[in-house]
Amino acid sequence: MSPFVPGTDIRIEGRPGGPLAGLTFAAKDLFDVAGHPTGGGNPDWARQNPIPTRHAWAVQALLDAGCTLVGKTITDEVSLGILGENAFEGTPVNPAAPGHVPGGSSSGSASAVAQGLCDTALGTDTGGSVRVPASFCGLYGIRPTHGRLDLAGMLPQAPTSDTTGWFARDAATFARVSAVLLGEEMPPARPTRLIVATDAFGIADAETAEALGPMLDRLKRLVPDWREEVMAPPGLAAWSRAQRTLQPVEAWETFRPWVERDNPRFAFNVARGLVLGAMVPEAERGWAALTRREARGRLRGLLPPGTVLALPTTPFPAPKAGLPLTELEPIRATINLLCAQGGLAGHPQVSIPGATVGGHPVGISLIAARGADALLVGACLALEEIA
Repeated sequence: MSPFVPGTDIRIEGRPGGPLAGLTFAAKDLFDVAGHPTGGGNPDWARQNPIPTRHAWAVQALLDAGCTLVGKTITDEVSLGILGENAFEGTPVNPAAPGHVPGGSSSGSASAVAQGLCDTALGTDTGGSVRVPASFCGLYGIRPTHGRLDLAGMLPQAPTSDTTGWFARDAATFARVSAVLLGEEMPPARPTRLIVATDAFGIADAETAEALGPMLDRLKRLVPDWREEVMAPPGLAAWSRAQRTLQPVEAWETFRPWVERDNPRFAFNVARGLVLGAMVPEAERGWAALTRREARGRLRGLLPPGTVLALPTTPFPAPKAGLPLTELEPIRATINLLCAQGGLAGHPQVSIPGATVGGHPVGISLIAARGADALLVGACLALEEIA
């Protein structure tokens, strides 16, 4: 299935002579494009909200840099998903794993890049929505430092976790796009210290951990000063529970005015998530907020300047598409074990392709100190050199 929103036909030329001249991009259908509805993956959102008159900041930044917009891409409904299946618009194909999900909620953006339909694409990452599809589709993907980029014109979900991210098939293109959106010179510095997250590798399926071994060995050659550490001393499940408490609460607060005003249609699993977010007791919210504070302190202490933390991006490759809801919930919960730290702590993270399990991609991730996004891009470039 096409990764582009059904019924749309968009092409906007980038500024001639910019640093990204000659490249093309797509934008997840959470980003405003002037004169075109922002659908958000839901049939009622565009109908019940005005057509934007300005481009989202990220869209405008890429256009100003010379990149040409070639379409808007399918998203999980109002970004409330992690696998990439949309009951209204369909599931974009995963060309790296046919018959399997592309990952979400930036499913269409990842699919478009993986199919070679554009050079890069904008996604969003709240609870893993760039990192997971990057892993499942064999792409470079970044979740930047929370709060670093202007999110104007991007449909929010959970503001204390929301970020803009992007994909590319190769490190050079990834670095070019990152230089523009991060506003930094490339190539940046390389890491000087490496920490391997033993608890995260322990959560991954044995086949995935084994497949990532050669990539981890390359990282150790690149950064000889390395050691092993536990990323989440309270347990990855505790961090995951905290994020799965805070994010749904914020999502309900974000969409509640629309729901109460217009009574829109939702797929069952999306409606259920919003209802559960509305029902979280205050005591659980308080515990989750304290756990977030603890996670932020842990990663701040673990990641001084120049240090990167390595972990599997996902615990397994892409699951099959079309699984019943009873099988999906444990899959989502397990994926979140390796994604929760993004929304909790707000540190930048890249997913790097290069491994497969049964012929299907899985990525390895690097996390750095807040604001050290370019250090991660530098690691991507350096790793490609020693492949």
